[in-house]
Amino acid sequence: MSPTASTTAGSRVDVRKTYKLFIGGAFPRSESGRSYEVYAAAGRSGKRAFLANAAKASRKDARNAVVAARKAVGGWAGATAYNRGQVLYRVAEVMESRRDQLVAEVRTAEGLSPARAGAVVDAAIDRWVWYAGWSDKIAQITGNLNPVAGPYFNISAPEPTGVVAVLAPQDSSLLGLVSVVAPVIVTGNACVVVSSESMPLPAITLAECLATSDVPGGVVNILTGDAAEMAPWLASHLDVNGIDLTGAADLDWAAFEAAAADNLKRVRRPGPEDLAAAPELTRMTAWLETKTVWHPKGR
Repeated sequence: MSPTASTTAGSRVDVRKTYKLFIGGAFPRSESGRSYEVYAAAGRSGKRAFLANAAKASRKDARNAVVAARKAVGGWAGATAYNRGQVLYRVAEVMESRRDQLVAEVRTAEGLSPARAGAVVDAAIDRWVWYAGWSDKIAQITGNLNPVAGPYFNISAPEPTGVVAVLAPQDSSLLGLVSVVAPVIVTGNACVVVSSESMPLPAITLAECLATSDVPGGVVNILTGDAAEMAPWLASHLDVNGIDLTGAADLDWAAFEAAAADNLKRVRRPGPEDLAAAPELTRMTAWLETKTVWHPKGR
């Protein structure tokens, strides 16, 4: 038998992809063993083609992701801003190398034309680069040398909030995801992200881009499944320092905000916004604290 005889059309066994969670730099299955069916956007016939089974994260998976984020945030926050920028730019490079895959997944997930899906992916990569470029500049915008009446230096400098839970937009599989994740981690935070439930495949591919770049494990953790199931636990978790409710507009987000008050979490409420519009600094400054230091002037 020739070497190619066993690989002729119809003779190969399908190598189907298993879509898993992304926690601590690894790809585990849900601890509950649950999964759910993912379908393409409806076509002209109204039918939705089956795409894959995705892992359905549980409360325990969310807790594991918080543990991983807490373990990673110290080293990530302690890295130089220049280093974080270089690491994030590397993510954009990996995304660019997998552009065709991302375009295909965005196209099937959102029901877009090839050209429109390509434009969305390009915008997502460009946005990631935009945020990466701010890593060593945001301190100059948000910090200050404050004038005081006395022989002291009074310096305000930004510091990351810590671990941030993020509910990603439900109707934007990649651009919306990048829009909420990149501004969180560029300033030194770690995050636990709940992706779009109905369109999770681009989020998992983004996780693979993160895993094959230089982002330390645990800085970004991506969960797929029901946001309504995981959000209450993330909102009330005492080791989560902030929560972005962008993707919770159709949920009881006010209850999540009330739960977040138990440990004085920073909360970003959902609201009307155009994720296709040019990004602003507010998503970065939302997850920054201001540390002010007094120091006597020498003679």
